[in-house]
Amino acid sequence: MQHRQRRSDALGLAAVALLILLVLPGLLDPFRLNLVSKYMAFAFVAIGIVLTWGYGGVLSLGQGIFFGLGGYMMAMFLKLEASAPELPDFMVWSSVETLPLWWQPFHHLGWTVLGIIVIPSVGAYLFSYAIFRKRVSGVYFAIVTLALALTMTVVVVGQQGDTGGANGITDFRTLLGWDITGDVPKRVMYFVESGTLLLAMLASLWIVRSRFGKILIAIRDREDRVRFSGYNTAHMKAFVFAIAAMLSAIGGAFYSLQVGLIAPGAIGVVASVEMVIYAAVGGRLSIPGAVVGALLIGFLKSYLSETFAEIWLYFLGAIFIAVVWAMPNGLAGLAEQLSGWRARGRAATREARSPS
Repeated sequence: MQHRQRRSDALGLAAVALLILLVLPGLLDPFRLNLVSKYMAFAFVAIGIVLTWGYGGVLSLGQGIFFGLGGYMMAMFLKLEASAPELPDFMVWSSVETLPLWWQPFHHLGWTVLGIIVIPSVGAYLFSYAIFRKRVSGVYFAIVTLALALTMTVVVVGQQGDTGGANGITDFRTLLGWDITGDVPKRVMYFVESGTLLLAMLASLWIVRSRFGKILIAIRDREDRVRFSGYNTAHMKAFVFAIAAMLSAIGGAFYSLQVGLIAPGAIGVVASVEMVIYAAVGGRLSIPGAVVGALLIGFLKSYLSETFAEIWLYFLGAIFIAVVWAMPNGLAGLAEQLSGWRARGRAATREARSPS
């Protein structure tokens, strides 16, 4: 069973690599390829949700918080570069006279990247460890993260002078003096994002196949027994939640680079719930499935909104319901089921042909 799972993951990783590195760049025009870059940004979040929900049994409905943190930090660096030496335009409109102190580190790309990696992961660990120590889990943890996402949205919208308010941060065109608005730069960033996504998949697969991953599955299934065995289950769940937060922040940073803006909608409740759907559709126990789910839902949203401008949300909702009802383990579960049927069919054929 374990060998089959490893083989399935390897095939899934190879298929995703072939898709995003060769097939899509060869078939799509620059506009569509840039849309794929946007979908891949959400794939980072979906991978983190597979780690926390599928393997750790921790469902978070607030991953948009960390996605937004990464996106805002990258946007802050890009906006300071675009407006230098003046203040960002939304600060001028809000009568802000000096740059806020907490904006200062984002004058430098190195500090920005470090912030994207460290701040969401450390914040997620401290927050979740405090909750898990009180043995709060399940639906209660999901509700807490949902409320936190709503609170963060209100805070960001309310701080017009610091965050751009409801309009977010936009209108940046360069990265270290390099124009990122043209087709060639966007294609280069696409491949950088693709390589980073594949590395994230490899790291996540290593985690779930490691000893830590096995303990994480045991915590998901019978946390009381694992705790009785002497493991600090709160620490382990908080650690994997921190990894998921870091992945979400990296996705948010790429989103700002590729889309050219970040707004409170990326932090909100609707965005956070959508991110869970990506993992559910792809398969909450499959790292490659999470990426495929994010890409597929992204394509469906674009296609349905263009084709059925007035009622596309109903079509999308029907697809979600059908997947959850017919494929509880997502597309990856369906693929494994079909593979099992074929294997049993081949075994039955060999048995029928063998001499009695």
